[in-house]
Amino acid sequence: MTTVASGCARPPDPAAGPPAVPAGRVWRALSSAVTTPDRAPAVLTAEDRRRLTRTLDAYLDDRPGRVAAAVFDRATGAGYTYRDSGHFLLASVAKVGILAALLLKAEAARRPLTRRERSLAEVMIRRSDNRAAQELYAAIGGQSGLARVMRALGARDTWPGPGPYWGVTRSRPSEQLKVLWALSSPAGPINAANRRLATALMSSVVPRQAWGVSAAASAGDHVSLKNGWLPARVHGGLWTVNSIGRLRSDDHDLLVAVLSERSPGKDTGIATVERVARLVVGALRRGPGAERRPGERG
Repeated sequence: MTTVASGCARPPDPAAGPPAVPAGRVWRALSSAVTTPDRAPAVLTAEDRRRLTRTLDAYLDDRPGRVAAAVFDRATGAGYTYRDSGHFLLASVAKVGILAALLLKAEAARRPLTRRERSLAEVMIRRSDNRAAQELYAAIGGQSGLARVMRALGARDTWPGPGPYWGVTRSRPSEQLKVLWALSSPAGPINAANRRLATALMSSVVPRQAWGVSAAASAGDHVSLKNGWLPARVHGGLWTVNSIGRLRSDDHDLLVAVLSERSPGKDTGIATVERVARLVVGALRRGPGAERRPGERG
C-alpha cells in the first residue's frame, strides 16, 4: 500500500462526497462551553463580521485554492465562520476525531486506554503516524464507527472515509470545532483524565508539524493543535492543507479550524492557513467594534 505525506493511505479517487449545505450556527450548540458566564459576551457586531469577511475576501482573492474557517471563544461566547458551507478532505486532521472515538470507546467500556492504544494514540497525534491511525481507525469501527461518534458529538455533516481511507473524511470547519469542544470542555462527553491526555498529545506535536493555527497565538498562550496535509489525487495533486486547535490564555479560550484545498504546494497552503488563522483570531481578541491600531498587523 502506498502512503502519502499527510499520513493517510492514498485511496482511489473518492466519490463526489456529500452535497454542500448551508452553514449552521454552532455557537448555540457550544454555548455551554463558555467558561466565564459572569463575563459579558464579546459578541462581534454585524459590522465587525462584514469587516472581517471583506478582509478575508481581499486576502484570498490573491491566493490559490479554496479556504474556510471557524473560530469560537469559550471564554466570551464570541464566534465567527467564513465560507463554512462546503466540505474539505480532512487529511490528518481526521486523527483528532479518531482520538475522540477511541477515548469514548474506552469510557463506554469503563476502562482506561490500554498500553497499546495509548502508544498508538501518542504517535498518531504527535508524529502524525499513518499506521497508528489505520490501526486505531479499525479499532473504533472504521467508517461506521467514526460516523456514529461524529453524530453523537453533533458533527452530523462530517463524512468519514470508506474502508481504510480515514484521510478522505470530509467535513467543515464548524464541525471540527465540535470535536475540539468535546475533547476540551468539562461539559462535554469525555472525562477529565482523557481530556488531559488529548490536550497533552495535541500540545506536544513535533516541532516540524506545529505550524498552522499556532501562528495566531499570543505570547503566553497554551497551544494544542493537529494539522493535515495531502496532495489530493481528486484535485490533480494540488494540496489540501488544514489546521485545527485551541489557543488558551487567561482572557481567551479559542477553538480554531482552518481548512483549505487546491494549493499548488504545501508551503503555499501553510502560509494561507496561518494568515487566515491570524485574521480570524485577531478579530475575536480585539472584541466588538475594536479598530486596529496604526501599524498593527492582522
